[in-house]
Amino acid sequence: MDPSELRYLEDEDTPMMKTIKGATFGLVSGTIFGTVVATWQDVPRVERRVALPGLIRTLKMMGNYGMTFAAIGGVYIGVEQLVQHYRMKRDFVNGAVGGFVAGATVLGYKGKSISSAISAGAALAVTSSLIDAGGQTTRIDNGKEYYPYTTKKRSTADQ
Repeated sequence: MDPSELRYLEDEDTPMMKTIKGATFGLVSGTIFGTVVATWQDVPRVERRVALPGLIRTLKMMGNYGMTFAAIGGVYIGVEQLVQHYRMKRDFVNGAVGGFVAGATVLGYKGKSISSAISAGAALAVTSSLIDAGGQTTRIDNGKEYYPYTTKKRSTADQ
């Protein structure tokens, strides 16, 4: 494979793999966020038949936040990939649709009302659109290619 083609390997990920990566990242970040939120709250009182109530509450919050973030990440990336596949375009609309569906389904289900579903979906859609339209990304293509090895051939005297 030509070294100049290596930077386009990201595009060779399948939509299913991107969805799994999004859900996994959501699970990890949600679990960490759940840990932080659990440390801010007061520890429950000790009860008779409950061993380690603080630990149990912390683990429940970690799981709750982790699963919520994983669902949001998985639905967002999955819908974004579906819309991109059917529209044959790669623009901010895909992310907006993915954000609306993720917010409306996951957070609307947790809120148990239509108004919370629409407002959560709209908030995620606007956020995704602003980030995508603003061109904010973690990767900047400056034309340089970095290799974990040298591309120059060594002479036989160096060996």
